[in-house]
Amino acid sequence: MTREIRCAPLTAEAFAPYGDVLDCSGTPDKMINAGLCGRYHDRARLDFGEGGRAGISLFHAEPRALPYTLDLMERHPEGSQAFIPMTDQPFLVTVAPDAGGKPAAPRAFLTAPYQAINFHKGTWHGVLTPLAAPGIFAVVDRIGETPNLEEVLLDPPYRVVP
Repeated sequence: MTREIRCAPLTAEAFAPYGDVLDCSGTPDKMINAGLCGRYHDRARLDFGEGGRAGISLFHAEPRALPYTLDLMERHPEGSQAFIPMTDQPFLVTVAPDAGGKPAAPRAFLTAPYQAINFHKGTWHGVLTPLAAPGIFAVVDRIGETPNLEEVLLDPPYRVVP
């Protein structure tokens, strides 16, 4: 038996319980570089926990298609994690509130071009899910000595539809 969830557009308000939407919407907070660059200041709450540091890694993920089978969720208890696409292609973002150490009913969001996301520390989320090639992302997350990954298989899985 598969459960179904429908994708919603990614908005800052809808995504707020899980993290931050990173985009250049609205008016820049400040103009810099002799007025040639708009700065959208401090758009994400980055958290690298005690004993951790920020790291930037590059991911090359295989593209998936909708409908998509969501059968695995993960979280990072020691730090936040930002997915920043290096193309203008959309990606699928799945998240869930915590229910006693396991993910509760998930939500699904589709990004618009030039949107990125930052998951708050401890947020249950699906794996990186680009919907088009090449699926290249910069990822900003915690580098440290302590474990920072919990995974849960979803049984039954969810079918994510547009």
